[in-house]
Amino acid sequence: MVVHWCGTGLSAIPGLKKLILDGNNVVVWNRTVSKARKALEGVQVTIYEFDIKSLEEKLAPTDIIVSMLPGDWHVPLAKLAISKKAHFVSSSYISPEMKNLHNAALKAGVSLVNEIGLDPGIDHLMAHKLVNELKKSELMNAETEVSFLSYCGGVPKVPNEFKYKFSWSPLGVLKALKSPSRSIKDFENFEVSRPWDAITSYNAPLNNPEEFEVYPNRDSLPFIEQYVFDHNWKIKQFVRGTLRLKGWSKAWAGIFNEIETLHGVAGEKRLIEMSEQFWQDNAYKENEPDRVILCVDLKAEINKQIIWHKTYKMDAWGDSRGTAMARLVSYPVSFAVKAIIDNDTDHGVSAASRKSYLLDNWLEDISSLAQEFDIIDHLALKL
Repeated sequence: MVVHWCGTGLSAIPGLKKLILDGNNVVVWNRTVSKARKALEGVQVTIYEFDIKSLEEKLAPTDIIVSMLPGDWHVPLAKLAISKKAHFVSSSYISPEMKNLHNAALKAGVSLVNEIGLDPGIDHLMAHKLVNELKKSELMNAETEVSFLSYCGGVPKVPNEFKYKFSWSPLGVLKALKSPSRSIKDFENFEVSRPWDAITSYNAPLNNPEEFEVYPNRDSLPFIEQYVFDHNWKIKQFVRGTLRLKGWSKAWAGIFNEIETLHGVAGEKRLIEMSEQFWQDNAYKENEPDRVILCVDLKAEINKQIIWHKTYKMDAWGDSRGTAMARLVSYPVSFAVKAIIDNDTDHGVSAASRKSYLLDNWLEDISSLAQEFDIIDHLALKL
């Protein structure tokens, strides 16, 4: 079984190195071999120039393709994996096109594991763990109201005036600001066409409590089923969102105003221009520390009285091990690869595992990647 790791960008290296140093049979594919060699300096591994035809020639049944390439490569590589009865892993969201490969993957007897990075990925693991614990509590009944929130963000460790820095092309961030979102607020669907219309403050329960700005991201509603909420639960709030430093909305107000005016080809051109300027002005410098904050919260109430409430909190920043973002995206990918090697994944298209023993092992390993990682039992604190 060979792991074909495709892509050696900024968020790929720590998990890739882990797989290699743990003794797995890994080959690396990258569009620029010299860049891959530099990123993996000191590590003994075979590196090929990425070309899907060349990959196809070397791919064998039971091998694993890992795609750390841009998103438009995921489906072609997953289709290649199915055709060769090989497996596939990516950290990205499951697109409709990826989801449509489920039956073909089942028929081929292979696993296509996605959404196993940071967000999506670690946030899923935390959510599954909390939902499992709430169900085991046996406190739920027909009158119980449930609130769920998950906020994640990558921000500069040392805040700048822009209140943000870029690890890669800003274009994705700018395009995301043009995307609508759906969540649940006060028991009703809450739809927002512009993220900045839904920015609120959030007090993260870190060791040193800190106020951030948050807003709903994408469509949260499908994750109610993915997290296996009981169908009879009354959902008061359900939101998966983005977290930013306090003051971000003020620093970006002019950008919001301009984005609202951009349409068509001319609008796309202007977004590219803005992206290039932001990269020039606000990209991370070499060895400059980044920071990642993730909080996942689940609460149950009856008649406005809280009967169960726990929060996962994680605060990580760049150090001698590299950037926090790279650790927290690529290590979970390596966990999924190892699970496939150990025959511990379901066939078909899936997201981050919700198997209890994998959740426990993976979350314990992830805790060592962050400077602060804990689960808070809010009711126990009040005793």
